[in-house]
Amino acid sequence: MHVPDIELETPRLLLRPPRLEDLDAFAAFMSDGDHVRFLGGAQSRAMTWRNMMTVIGSWATLGYGFFSVFEKSSGRWIGRLGPWQPEGWPGTEVGWGILASEGGKGYATEGATAAIDWAFDTLGWSEVIHTIDFENQASKGVAAKLGSRLLRNGRLPEPFHEKELEVWGQSREQWRARRAGASA
Repeated sequence: MHVPDIELETPRLLLRPPRLEDLDAFAAFMSDGDHVRFLGGAQSRAMTWRNMMTVIGSWATLGYGFFSVFEKSSGRWIGRLGPWQPEGWPGTEVGWGILASEGGKGYATEGATAAIDWAFDTLGWSEVIHTIDFENQASKGVAAKLGSRLLRNGRLPEPFHEKELEVWGQSREQWRARRAGASA
């Protein structure tokens, strides 16, 4: 098993599977407790390493996982986003987490658009969801910009199973129709 050598490029971003060299930036991101409260909360560097190895393992065994996101103009790591479906997950998700300092610039929407295209075109997914905390207005805004809508309430698998959340999403057909309409 190996991690695929893949890069997705958008006008401002470069997305690729995470590497160990991303750990410092990823650990700094995950230490910002207030900002990552909707991503499971603050994590120590050791826990972030485990989290990152889980993502790398997903790439090696399933052929997909969160991408590390880099701002092309600076080369800086600015977040992680992409396809995700751990055991027991409520569907085929494309999720996102961008540095607080980079919020409001449209990076989550831009990167998620590329990741959704890739999930539908390469992975063959028929639906994409986004699991969003009831209080996470910023992510609801990103989901809406992506054309997703609230589908239902749901729960994640353990250890997050006690908290109910919203499941937003859309089908491949809805995504493609919206994208075709946008380019017309």
